[in-house]
Amino acid sequence: MLNLGCHLTSSKGYEYMGRQALQINADTFQFFTRNPRGGKAKEIDHEDVKRFLEIAEANNFVKIVAHAPYTLNPCSAEQKTRDFAYMAMKDDLERMEFTPGNYYNFHPGSHVGQGIEKGIEMISDLLNRILKPEQTTMVLLETMAGKGSEVGSRFEELSAIIDKVELKDKMGVCLDTCHVSDAGYDIIGDPEGVLDEFDRIIGLNRLKAIHVNDSLNPMGAHKDRHACIGEGQIGLEAILTFINNPRLKGLPMILETPQPDLEGYGNEIKMLREMSK
Repeated sequence: MLNLGCHLTSSKGYEYMGRQALQINADTFQFFTRNPRGGKAKEIDHEDVKRFLEIAEANNFVKIVAHAPYTLNPCSAEQKTRDFAYMAMKDDLERMEFTPGNYYNFHPGSHVGQGIEKGIEMISDLLNRILKPEQTTMVLLETMAGKGSEVGSRFEELSAIIDKVELKDKMGVCLDTCHVSDAGYDIIGDPEGVLDEFDRIIGLNRLKAIHVNDSLNPMGAHKDRHACIGEGQIGLEAILTFINNPRLKGLPMILETPQPDLEGYGNEIKMLREMSK
């Protein structure tokens, strides 16, 4: 069975997210660690976390995915932006240990004219300052669409970041179907080839999670505009083929589609599971 979930709001706590996931027959989910545009994180409620962990264990949840705020940019040209990236990620990874053994996903950042090599250097430097041998959380670099000066739209760029990280065992990748298509990878016509290339450059052992999204734009558009499953340029058939690849079995798959409500995500989860049988 596919391990599917969606992005949930964390404002009401972990237990609430766990119960929301159960409502739509999800066995994983994603949440923002703090306001997606930045700001202070909500205080951890230890009893709330305890109740969530009981729900997750009783219902066989797979790993959940925390998402860093969009404003986290470790390769910004501005010092204050880099300082926020350090503060937010350091704090987030400490908080993640209350739900041990899960994933923390972030957008590598935008080099804003400094160049890809400089961006890669600055991202890996942040990771080397923050990652700790004792942490149980794995940090995931997200594949990006390549808009503007984004770092991470090519597998080689993600590989270069990981190569410079000292604690490589704490690093993985989250592959976004919309982003990789927008970046120019042909997951419609050659999904096996895309996974082969990922394996050759990064290693499939580092692929830890999937963002399942259709795209409003054609392959190579570098736009990053998500669409509901089957309503975009990738299409339902191609998405089903990709997520059902045996090499992705067991990975948490997170819907980030523009659904208006929880019911919409539940319908997508039901459709993907039924059509995968």
